[in-house]
Amino acid sequence: MGSFSLIHWIILGIVILLLFGGNRFSAMMGDVAKGLKSFKSGMADDDEEAKRRLEEQRRLNMQERPIDVTPNRHAQDPVAPPPPVDQQPR
Repeated sequence: MGSFSLIHWIILGIVILLLFGGNRFSAMMGDVAKGLKSFKSGMADDDEEAKRRLEEQRRLNMQERPIDVTPNRHAQDPVAPPPPVDQQPR
């Protein structure tokens, strides 16, 4: 009793088509599709904007790094190993 049968759904569909007509209904569906496309492109624009900001931030961070001025040790320079544990001064 609480649910619609197939006949009820068919009658309801016919009434909706008569009220809105074929052209109005297809135009509404076209508008919905355009809205979805616009929404997706807006989301894609936000992603592109975020990527652009991240890339710009990375570029700026690379420029702000301090320059390392410590002298490089050559492989030929001998480096004295630390003394053994038993010979360290106390």
